Amino acid sequence: MEKDIFEFGLNQNRRHFLSKLSLGLGSVALGSLLMPDLFKGDPEADADAALAGLAHFAPKAKRIIYLFQNGAPSQLDLFDYKPMLNKMQGEELPPSIRGEQRLTGMTSGQSSFPLAGSYFKFKQHGQSGMWVSELLPNIANVADDICFIKTIHTEAINHDPALTFFQTGAQVGNRPSMGAWLSYGLGSENKNLPAYCVLLSRGKGNGQGVYSKLWTNGFLDSVHQGVQFSSGENPVLYLNNPDGMDMAERRKMLDKLAELNQGTYDEFGDPEINTKIQQYEMAYRMQTAMPEITDVSREPESTIKLYGPECLVPGTYAANVLLARKLSEKGVRFVQLYHQGWDAHGNLPREILGQARDVDQSSAALITDLKQRGLLDETLVIWGGEFGRTNYCQGKLAPDNYGRDHHPRAFTVWMAGGGVKPGVYGETDEFGYNIVKDPVHVNDFHATILHQMGIDHEKLTYKHLGRRYRLTDVAGKVVKGIIA
Repeated sequence: MEKDIFEFGLNQNRRHFLSKLSLGLGSVALGSLLMPDLFKGDPEADADAALAGLAHFAPKAKRIIYLFQNGAPSQLDLFDYKPMLNKMQGEELPPSIRGEQRLTGMTSGQSSFPLAGSYFKFKQHGQSGMWVSELLPNIANVADDICFIKTIHTEAINHDPALTFFQTGAQVGNRPSMGAWLSYGLGSENKNLPAYCVLLSRGKGNGQGVYSKLWTNGFLDSVHQGVQFSSGENPVLYLNNPDGMDMAERRKMLDKLAELNQGTYDEFGDPEINTKIQQYEMAYRMQTAMPEITDVSREPESTIKLYGPECLVPGTYAANVLLARKLSEKGVRFVQLYHQGWDAHGNLPREILGQARDVDQSSAALITDLKQRGLLDETLVIWGGEFGRTNYCQGKLAPDNYGRDHHPRAFTVWMAGGGVKPGVYGETDEFGYNIVKDPVHVNDFHATILHQMGIDHEKLTYKHLGRRYRLTDVAGKVVKGIIA
């Protein structure tokens, strides 16, 4: 056998040798492009990071735009049509429906829980016959592109833990946000832009605050933290060179700074020093990429008309949605919007009217725009809040006025594109209080989002303080019924 191997080697001419060698070099080159740190030979690197930058299987979506409606929109006035509530207007919520379920401190002292039907009219739309309120006529017009999940539920009943849970998979702080997990797991498609961007806007209603722990990197490297954009005319602050400094001088300064930081790293070994070097380099590269993206004056008139005139006003919801499309189109992996103002404990009909006007046209425009550009199939759009609203009135019930308290037991979130099947998923009871078919927990919601991005939620882990963490903690299952 040794003789055969020896003769085989002698029979290889230079052409055969170089041909086989080129295949090996090609594999090495491809590996270094897909995973830049693959051959850096760092013995201290965590084993979990070995697969970071590669999907576990073929993804349905490449990017996500998450339109988070902070404060909890009322599903009963937008998507979950319940004529029984109008029929029983003012009557007591049957004790058998509420059971022993928890109440917030804002309504636990009420002696009466009168049912409140919606003040607004509903119509069926699309092939699925989805009921959509008159408050959202534009979203109703693209109903055939949307999957309405009517049975999302969570344990959290107050804003802070519920909001933190939706964004990080935990009700406590210091956990990586969903965008940070995706940045860690898949990296960036565009080296000149961050993998994870955050945009903020405020509506006309009562708002709950948002805070940086919602887009934190947690215990992951800080390079995975969401990059928050400003609501002013310059969305990325301090990006321009100081007066009197050109790009060549900036390059020399950064090279010298990197040299000094590298020396400090060699002495102390703090990985955050390397992260700072990467962040300086990212800011330098963003100087050339961001001006084009943030300049909406280059958009055609048809696009401005599609999103509405407010898309020209920096910091508005419409402007942020348009900016999200541009960032996503350029390869930003995860764009997170927060729109505040949905916390309608009283005077809901008036407050929700203003909120709906803020978000309806541009939310629908995003779907239409992505579809026209051939990007909807590879972009997952998500719309929804941290929980829903009660079917009974908080405070005094009037024919034209009512409020609704927090309701985590059943509420609606919708998705579009990204390999999600349009239609209606799940069903609540005739009071809109409990789930009767196909419940979807927040952990399931997260598992499904990661699945659409080609990630097995049980395999995307990070070892911290002796334990392996993941976005879905120790729960979650993929909701196969909404996958196309």
